[in-house]
Amino acid sequence: MTLAFLAVAVGLILLVWSADRFVEGSAFTARYFGMPPLLVGMVIVGLGTSAPEMVVSAIAASQGNPGIALGNAYGSNISNIALILGLTALISPITVHSQVLRKELPILIAITALAAYQMWDGELTRNDALVLLGVFFILMAWIIWQGLRTKSDTLGVETEGEIEASTMSIGRAVFWLVIGLILLIISSRILVWGATSIARGFGVSDLIIGLTIIAIGTSLPELASSLIATRKGEHDIALGNVLGSNIFNTLAVVGIAGVIHPMSVEPEVLSRDILVMAVLTVSLFFICYGFRVPGRINRIEGAALLACFIGYTTYLASSVFNA
Repeated sequence: MTLAFLAVAVGLILLVWSADRFVEGSAFTARYFGMPPLLVGMVIVGLGTSAPEMVVSAIAASQGNPGIALGNAYGSNISNIALILGLTALISPITVHSQVLRKELPILIAITALAAYQMWDGELTRNDALVLLGVFFILMAWIIWQGLRTKSDTLGVETEGEIEASTMSIGRAVFWLVIGLILLIISSRILVWGATSIARGFGVSDLIIGLTIIAIGTSLPELASSLIATRKGEHDIALGNVLGSNIFNTLAVVGIAGVIHPMSVEPEVLSRDILVMAVLTVSLFFICYGFRVPGRINRIEGAALLACFIGYTTYLASSVFNA
């Protein structure tokens, strides 16, 4: 059991480090090939920060642990909104200027509703997963189209400023992209092995492990980038990280896992986890949309989001001890 705990610790540390290298390498490589800064921020960074969830869930599904795959995706979404945005806003209130992000908020609600609808019958079939991936590719095409036709947006300006603030050659960028991806896969395999060993050793379900340890761990890249961006006053990057990651998680991460291994879904996923995810997503819309003025997550709202995360995690922990 000691080896399993060590594997989780080492896997998480290596996962966070390699994800950071992968995102950095991907962003600089995309810019060298002429991708607009707005698209780098919306697509490349969103894909990169969701890479840990994607790889972990794919490996978990391929090894017959669908609970970890599903818990990782939905647990990460809950952590992204309640923990990351809550903690970030508590430190420094987040103001939303980007028009692109305001368009993504209602899309995220619709995607969450689709996830709830698919789980209603208690299973995620391969056809359900293909629908999620189909919606994902359509949405990516729309986002790319939006990014190409939008001449100026605060998210693009902030992303360009981040890229120009540091220098990296194309060779070094490609090197970190490749090395980051390889280490992501290795660290994910170590993490999944350790997590499943702990789950079996303590009689805890794969779903709970995925919703807690793995979900929080794979959300650490978003937490780090959001805290750094907010400290620099780049509020749209902080929110964009979360929105992009949640869209990728709900569609691509669950979709890939479901194609690899169709799964039965525990009733608690719909009545507890997706419900919490949906409430947080709708709350985020009303907080951030800003119907007549720029949206803003103030410190009180940040504290409320963080309290929701603590309450949800405490409830999960109590369910384990009371089982």
